[in-house]
Amino acid sequence: MSAFVIDAFEFCRSNGRRDGVTPVAEMTRLAADCADKTGEIAWSLEGSMSKQNYPQMRLTVQGTVQLVCQRCLTPFAFEIDSSTVLMLGKDEAEADEIEELIDDESIDVIVGSRTCDLRDLIEDEALLALPQSPRHEVCPDTSALDALKSDKPSPFAVLKNLKPQ
Repeated sequence: MSAFVIDAFEFCRSNGRRDGVTPVAEMTRLAADCADKTGEIAWSLEGSMSKQNYPQMRLTVQGTVQLVCQRCLTPFAFEIDSSTVLMLGKDEAEADEIEELIDDESIDVIVGSRTCDLRDLIEDEALLALPQSPRHEVCPDTSALDALKSDKPSPFAVLKNLKPQ
């Protein structure tokens, strides 16, 4: 069994703790959303039981990835810093029941597994932390945008000139 595969229920019952650093290059789905495969994601996972006696894990991911700015199309460094609580159900029905019972938007309820691969959880959390439309606060190079803003007349201005006075 891989060092990344755990029995999620036992991990929570025994108040397990794991942490590590995973290169972005080893996370295929995350790397596909990045400008390049450089960077690392530091992560930690802590298991416990909730007040309602449900198994839960707190997952934290942090690191810097290179994204492509959607405005100027140049790469920029994006800081990932995310933490979530994952409460575990034995199956879909129990997960839905727990979600309804706790009624807390800050807690994600998932189906747990006795062969849970931590790499998938870590990569999922890193992906969820990415912005939908990555952009610089202020783009450093606007030459690509300026090239698009040529002196072509607006199509509406041309139509206005066709309108009889």
